[in-house]
This record gives sequence, structure tokens and C-alpha cells, in this order.
Amino acid sequence: MPIDATAPYDDQNIFAKILRGEIPNKTVYEDEYALAFHDINPQAPHHILVIPKGAYVSWDDFSANAPETEIAGFIRAVGKVAREAGLVEPGYRLLANVGMDAHQEVPHLHVHIFAGRKLGPMLAQD
Repeated sequence: MPIDATAPYDDQNIFAKILRGEIPNKTVYEDEYALAFHDINPQAPHHILVIPKGAYVSWDDFSANAPETEIAGFIRAVGKVAREAGLVEPGYRLLANVGMDAHQEVPHLHVHIFAGRKLGPMLAQD
């Protein structure tokens, strides 16, 4: 169910539980700012999620409230994950849903990295 991106952070969300080690994941990268792991329901041959270690509901919350070092560290981690996975060529897509209309389902900022096939147009045609 899509969530309200302006709601307070819920520390019982699935990604908070993954960060605390309560739920296992297939980690591909971790540093002080981010954790990256394979999506359990992949939408492309390569589908990796990258989440910040801080408690941020959405990209909006993160960009407005995270310290500069955390923002830089997270963005660098996303790029490093894509490079280390060999996705730069032939290419990959980043996606961060924010709020109900974008169908954000987990109230913790997360960036999807999709790759491994031609991904088609950015949005479905009506």
C-alpha cells in the first residue's frame, strides 16, 4: 500500500528492521552511510536497493534534513554499487518513489537500481 511521504519515520518498517539485522538480506555493499542489497522481488535481471542508514522517510525528507556528509556519502554509495556491479555500460536506471502518487511502499528512502535488459520508456503510456 502506498505511503504518505510526509508522515513521521516508522522505525518498524522493513528497511529499518533490515538495518538492525532483524531481517536477512543479500547484501552487495555496505559502508557508514548506506546498505545495498538485492530486491526480493526483482523487476529486472539486476535489481538492487540502496538505502541510507539514517531514518529518512523519502527523498524529500533526506534532501531537506540529512547532513551534507550523509547526502554525499549516500549518493557516492549508489554510484559505487552500480559501478561495482558492472552496470554502467550498457546502462542502468535509478528510481526513488516519493509518496502515494509515485507508489512508495516502504516509508524509508530507497533507491532502486535496475539493469540487465532494455528498460523501455520511463513511464507507462496511458
